Amino acid sequence: MQIEDNITAVLYRAGDLRLEKRPISEPKDDEVLLKICVVGICGSDLHLVNDGRIGPKIVDKPAVLGKYGVAVEFHLTHILGHEVSGIVWKVGNNVLNLKKGDRVAVDPGVHCFRCDPCRSGRGNLCVNAVFAGTLQSDGCLSRYFAHSADFCYRLPDHVSLEEGALVELVSVAIHACKQGRVGHGSVVLVQGAGPVGLMSLLVSKALGASKVLVAGLWLPWVMVTRFNGCRLHTGQVGQGQGNRSGLYCSGSSKRFGRCC
Repeated sequence: MQIEDNITAVLYRAGDLRLEKRPISEPKDDEVLLKICVVGICGSDLHLVNDGRIGPKIVDKPAVLGKYGVAVEFHLTHILGHEVSGIVWKVGNNVLNLKKGDRVAVDPGVHCFRCDPCRSGRGNLCVNAVFAGTLQSDGCLSRYFAHSADFCYRLPDHVSLEEGALVELVSVAIHACKQGRVGHGSVVLVQGAGPVGLMSLLVSKALGASKVLVAGLWLPWVMVTRFNGCRLHTGQVGQGQGNRSGLYCSGSSKRFGRCC
């Protein structure tokens, strides 16, 4: 197949999103070049487009003082997107786990494998992580994207590329349910009825929760829960056979806590 122009969605500042042709990166020795097939739109992408920032990270600012006192260089323009699936187009010299033509889901957060959290098996807390699509590193809203092969996962034949783009989102919900010890008979309250909240609802049910309540402010999202086996309810919840768990899935910055 002939390679196409690398049409890319580039964010310059709040409200200024442009389609441009960008050069196609050659994969490094430990990377693969992906032909992007499906990209999900995360709430963080919407914050960046609408507000030009997410938390302390601001589009078109050259540097921001990082959490650990390190000045992290951010791009003056930015490519969004981190919920992605694609097809391996080219492999780096040292890549053994993937080959051209493989269909993959992508973990957008590349860990260093050297810091204390990584060495203790908690790579999600890596202090040196580089996360695609968050101003620290360009994302996947382009036709081609180079990424670490260790963070690309081959999809089984029965999983579509559309479903593959949701793997990162599903993993968030699974991790939240594990942290909340959701299991058979649990009573679960999910705060936030957006995509992460709805996925947490489905994962909770799959893990055997006896009751799952979803609280949200935006009625259309709350109504979607009714198509996933839920019904509107007022009054007391009642007793369940298992533990009670709360999963916070709202995007309100005023409610953020450390839940890792």
